[in-house]
Amino acid sequence: MRSPSPWQRLSRSSAAELRSLQDRALARLVNEELYPFSPHYRRVFDAARVDPRSVRGVADLARLPLTTKQDLIAAQKDQQRRTDFVLQPTPERIRAHWPLARKLALLLGGAQAREVLRYAYTPNFLTFTTGRSSEPIAFAYTPHDLEVLGEAIARMFDIAAINSSSERVVNLFPFAPHLAFWALTIGGFATGRMVVPTGGGKVMGTEGSLRLVERIGATALVGTPGFLYHMLRAAREEQRNLSQVHTVVLGAEKVPPGLKQKMLEALQACGAGKVTILGTYGFTEARMAFAECPTAYEVSSGYHVFPDLGVFEIIDPKSGEVLPEGSDGELVYTGLTGHGTCILRYRTGDLCVGGITRQTCPHCGRNVPRIASELKRVSEQHALNLTKIKGTLVDLSSMGSVLMQMPSVEEWQVVMRKKNDDPLDLDELQVRFAPRGGIAVDEVAEQIRTKILQATEVAPNQVSAHSLKEMLGYLGMETEMKEKRYLDLRPK
Repeated sequence: MRSPSPWQRLSRSSAAELRSLQDRALARLVNEELYPFSPHYRRVFDAARVDPRSVRGVADLARLPLTTKQDLIAAQKDQQRRTDFVLQPTPERIRAHWPLARKLALLLGGAQAREVLRYAYTPNFLTFTTGRSSEPIAFAYTPHDLEVLGEAIARMFDIAAINSSSERVVNLFPFAPHLAFWALTIGGFATGRMVVPTGGGKVMGTEGSLRLVERIGATALVGTPGFLYHMLRAAREEQRNLSQVHTVVLGAEKVPPGLKQKMLEALQACGAGKVTILGTYGFTEARMAFAECPTAYEVSSGYHVFPDLGVFEIIDPKSGEVLPEGSDGELVYTGLTGHGTCILRYRTGDLCVGGITRQTCPHCGRNVPRIASELKRVSEQHALNLTKIKGTLVDLSSMGSVLMQMPSVEEWQVVMRKKNDDPLDLDELQVRFAPRGGIAVDEVAEQIRTKILQATEVAPNQVSAHSLKEMLGYLGMETEMKEKRYLDLRPK
């Protein structure tokens, strides 16, 4: 049986108590885990001439080097360094770096203590990044890490108010060795909640997923915004019964208020009453996810994080300087409790508008830090050569937010290609869309041009209308692991 969670007390602790907890956890992590057992960070500390014993709290993080995705890729490509980010304890390093009390416990504990050590440090599970880099990066979990993941998702359920023993949660994330699917599945095991996976559109499809939702009387739906909205639209058209759904949790990408409103309308048309629709923020490198708490659909509480499990910083993406609370900047993450694959000061590549606040949440009363909900991925900013003079940086996430929120647009896709398919010619930006029934196509196309120009200062070269069936085919809604919202057809 799982021991009682300290989450309820922790989430109401003062900022000073939480910082003290993080200081102790970070000092222990660096001195007893990372420096002794991580080949990568041992080299990093030695090269930077940083004595790990000098790291006594969060304030010392600014002295330590940042970790990038390129560091992870470089290690994975090198056969000799492939496990350099995985903790690898040895008897010699335990003797040299662990405090006397931990060494005595291991020495006197016999076979049971050795089994505890194996449980804590021997990898038995992998997830992979979703391939925005050239090759998916593997992240190793030990049994200890899977227990931490289960606890993190239990907290996410609590924040999202999915906390009744009678909850019936449908996991609509694609079946793959990726964080989202397995985090929710393991969270169900850890909490005793009923969590039923469908594998997403590619496995059970829209029809199969809807049958399951109706059959078990699902109370909560969790999945990617694109597939979930597609499924709810189909449910409305087929007059399905979704009357017991009270919560929708969205992951994998930003969710603007307009899309939440569309989902709410579809759910209410299927008999649902009051429904909370909230977003989450997670990434493979953190090996957990963080949720908004219930609010009106047009309001975001920000993502509530777990200060005993990790530390978030905001840095200037150009200088690397740590920025004060509330500043816009890039999120940097350090895990405090992980074994397996461990990261210190990892640059997420996510630009956060509004930064981090440590003020009490006005919606739920929790005191844990919160990340502002407006996030922009650096990987979604593309340089397009739209003129013969110079390229223009286009933020695709902003473009996507515009299209998702438009009531007149059912589905959409952004396509980048070369004019006349000539590799040496200018870039072209095309928007494909499926209009809502009964709305003039030319009027919608003009709205799209105007709104995208206002949001990004770039006008699409072409805006083309398509039937819903055609758009679902372009997107690969039930043939791809994740729908293809942004299609780059330019020669590499």
